[in-house]
Amino acid sequence: MPAPTLYLAPGTCALAVHIALHEAQAGHELVRLDFAAQQQHSPEYLAINPKGRVPALATEHGVLTETPALLAYVAQRYAQAQLAPLDPFAFARMQEFNSYLASTVHVAHAHRPRASRWADDAQAIEAMRRKVPQNMAECFNVIEHHYLQGPWVLGAQYSVSDAYLFTVSGWLHGDGVDVARFPKVADHRRRMAERPAVQRALA
Repeated sequence: MPAPTLYLAPGTCALAVHIALHEAQAGHELVRLDFAAQQQHSPEYLAINPKGRVPALATEHGVLTETPALLAYVAQRYAQAQLAPLDPFAFARMQEFNSYLASTVHVAHAHRPRASRWADDAQAIEAMRRKVPQNMAECFNVIEHHYLQGPWVLGAQYSVSDAYLFTVSGWLHGDGVDVARFPKVADHRRRMAERPAVQRALA
């Protein structure tokens, strides 16, 4: 069976999937895209992912995109690593959290580096960027007080959600938010940084 191939770029949410693959001890290939050179919009990559985004994961069954889907796939494909709960309600809570990161937090962040997706007017772009620290802080207030239930996102059980939270919380500094405002998130980052899988993915 061929190893999956992960398409990624530095500083993107693809890091979460890379961490999950290492946690699962899943053999995989990496293809790094150079966003500065617009490699994500090349015909070769658009044939793999027509959205022109990362991550994408080429599996033996086909290509998957969207971080929550890739994380769920890794957790279920390599079930022996126990990266997701088996209980349907707990699994749905994991998906709820991952969906919140993808649909709300990532979008709030993207208004700083990718504001041109939503406006062409320079003043409108600057106004969106000024709003990013407030929006990200509001998102992480919800994570701090509602979602982060214990040492890990789901409480006692480590899951792919922890790789995702580590990735997205890494954007706070650049977004003008001090992670120290969120003690549980800051503590989560410290614990994650100690995990060998995280260290391998970052290397």
